This record gives sequence, structure tokens and C-alpha cells, in this order.
Amino acid sequence: MEKQYWTKEIDTTISVCDENGIIVEMNDKAINAFKEEGGEKLIGTKLIDCHPDSAKKKLEELIAAKKPNYYTTEKNGVKHFVYHTPWFENGIYKGFVEMILDIPFEMPHYVRD
Repeated sequence: MEKQYWTKEIDTTISVCDENGIIVEMNDKAINAFKEEGGEKLIGTKLIDCHPDSAKKKLEELIAAKKPNYYTTEKNGVKHFVYHTPWFENGIYKGFVEMILDIPFEMPHYVRD
């Protein structure tokens, strides 16, 4: 029986690549979000090849620096928070994770000093 992880059906797009930039995992929402680009068939391909030329250099720099990156986008009237972060196992760099969360255009902001 296939293991079911909490990430599989969460309402957030999650894609994971290994230390060589090869996509090793995509949850259901990521597979659906990138279906026009190949969906599940993207697993096993190079993450860098899934990005436009304008983003490839930035992505290469992030992966090399092993540091997070984040920004917002809008597509088809939906605003997204995009978060890229390296992942580690026992302190050893193992790859990069991309999470894309749908966010409302207007949302509360709390300062918690």
C-alpha cells in the first residue's frame, strides 16, 4: 500500500527537487497546477527546465546559495505567495522545496512584538 503523507492533498502547491535539481516529488495540487507542462511527468526532470529563461539564473543562484526566496504573484485573478527554501536531512543539503499558497488580496496583518 502506498504511504499517504499530509502533503498529498493539502490545499498548497508543493514541489520538491533533490540536490541535483531533479524534481523528486509533487503533491496533488502541484501536479494539477502544472498539468499543461506535464503534471506528474515532471517528476524525474530538471527543475530548471520548468522555468522561463528570465527565472533560470535566479533559481540557479538560490540553489547554489542554499537560501530561501519568496514573493507574490497573480495569475487568473488569484494572488499567490511563492516560497522557495532549501531542505536538509541531518544537516546535509538535500534539495529545494517550492510552496505556492493562494492568498486573498486583502488580508489582516498582525504585529506580534
